[in-house]
Amino acid sequence: MAGCVHSGKKEGKQEVDTGKYADLTDNQLLDTVQYQTFQYFWDGAEPNSGMARERIHMDNVYPQNDKNVVTLGGSGFGVMAILVGVEHGFITREEAFTRYRKIVDFLAKADRFHGAWPHWLHGETGEVKPFSKKDDGGDLVETAFMIQGLLTVAEYFKDGNAAEQQLASDIQTLWKEVDWNWYTKGGENVLYWHWSPNYDWDMNFPVGGYNECLIMYVLAASSPTHPITPRVYDKGWARDGAIAHDTVYYGLHTVLNHYEHNNDPVGPLFWAHYSYLGLNPHGLSDKYADYWKLNRNHALINYRYALDNPKGYKGYGKEQWGLTSSYSMKGYAGHHPGEADLGVISPTAALSSFPYTPKESMQFLKYLYFKADSLVGKYGPYDAYSVSNHWYTPRYLAIDQGPIPVMIENYRTGLLWKLFMQNEDVQNGLKRLGFTVTSESAKAED
Repeated sequence: MAGCVHSGKKEGKQEVDTGKYADLTDNQLLDTVQYQTFQYFWDGAEPNSGMARERIHMDNVYPQNDKNVVTLGGSGFGVMAILVGVEHGFITREEAFTRYRKIVDFLAKADRFHGAWPHWLHGETGEVKPFSKKDDGGDLVETAFMIQGLLTVAEYFKDGNAAEQQLASDIQTLWKEVDWNWYTKGGENVLYWHWSPNYDWDMNFPVGGYNECLIMYVLAASSPTHPITPRVYDKGWARDGAIAHDTVYYGLHTVLNHYEHNNDPVGPLFWAHYSYLGLNPHGLSDKYADYWKLNRNHALINYRYALDNPKGYKGYGKEQWGLTSSYSMKGYAGHHPGEADLGVISPTAALSSFPYTPKESMQFLKYLYFKADSLVGKYGPYDAYSVSNHWYTPRYLAIDQGPIPVMIENYRTGLLWKLFMQNEDVQNGLKRLGFTVTSESAKAED
């Protein structure tokens, strides 16, 4: 790694062309970033649980000594990243199985609330670590991200040897135990994000309108034991069709309504990633959206916004683009085009968009590794940086590293999409909600 970095302090110019990666072909460069980001979930995992640490700070500065706090959503992304490791020969199938066995056994004993895990767990004990004062119980969104990953793993191993088949069966048990319908708060036509044994429904966060949570509704409808009705999807998530309010931004349709009470037409770019690590947007549509067009346009809007650069930030352009929630000079922030743009580029935004914008994402990848490798460390690109503010930090977040190897693999081979989409429960849930899934991949538009 070129140069020395310190979290939160202004450093010198980020562009340092050391030639460290200069001889790599495009495929070798993709292999490299996949290997490094995979290692966050392999080498960097919390040892007792095998789960992903919420964050890894290379400067070794952690808030409240939470180095071994593990995250449900990030770990869900991580179990998919481990499959990428197997397919590329970074680890063996047997090594992956051993790690999955540890993770599944840990999750079976960890704190759960009507089948849903909390946002954070103590990796040493499996006990809940409150995300905030009242967020000390079930987190249905984080649980959905974990279940998405586990179902993908089960599909990978279900026809293997006896031990592998048992792993798939144990994952099926965890899946069946999630009481999705409980989180309608007694039969309301919407899913609630949280429930606490101490504060009941006080968090009061009904999930509706477009964001990162589509996968939660799809899984809730797919459950073989505690499914929601289609009405919950239509009334709660789609808000009686109001979700389909389309606007045009940088010459591209947003397809769905990202913000109902905000002047910014699109949200952070992770909305195009988290639900679609397993859920294949190619040829996926319902009465509200064409999901390939939705996500591709979201990524292209980010790219065109960087080219336009209305706030005049240094660095923005064809090689540096992509706004999503990440660290910033002001702590964790939800970056997106418009008012929330602080001049911070988050590498996960462009790199996890490879399926949607392969040319534009490769431009950014080459910038990082050929011109700014001080922004790359042991586990791949650091979480965020700002050329205008002469700022970057040698820190990682699981939820940002995880989508990178997974979405790059979906771009290269479609592996995770193929596995998740072949799950029979998921197929039934999509049909139940009125989705159309075509076998042909959507054609890229110019």
